[in-house]
Amino acid sequence: MAEKLEEINVGEEELELETEAAIAPAAPGGEPPKKTKRGTLPPGGGGRGGRPRSVTPGFFARTAQFLRDTRAEMRRVTWPNANEVKNTTIITLIAVIFFALYLFGVDRVWAFAIERLKTLLGG
Repeated sequence: MAEKLEEINVGEEELELETEAAIAPAAPGGEPPKKTKRGTLPPGGGGRGGRPRSVTPGFFARTAQFLRDTRAEMRRVTWPNANEVKNTTIITLIAVIFFALYLFGVDRVWAFAIERLKTLLGG
């Protein structure tokens, strides 16, 4: 391995080329864009002066549009039937009762453990 490393020669010219390229790489995309003087427009116009102003509708027009959009959206809603409402209500009540009992049990266990610690520590 050491013999192979000794055989490799790098000239000083190659080292100089590598360091110059590492210091000043070429800019991607070519030349940077030309700067324009302050207060002048770039070629092709630009700026905001050429666009017409849009007029905002009034309060009553916006309210009427909101009501039309609301009515259209409510027509797209899929409403559940009575049987689906009953089933989901029962599931919700069962879940609420289960979690209430679970949290009550955890609270009682912690209260008991804390009271026992108080009596053991002389409190």
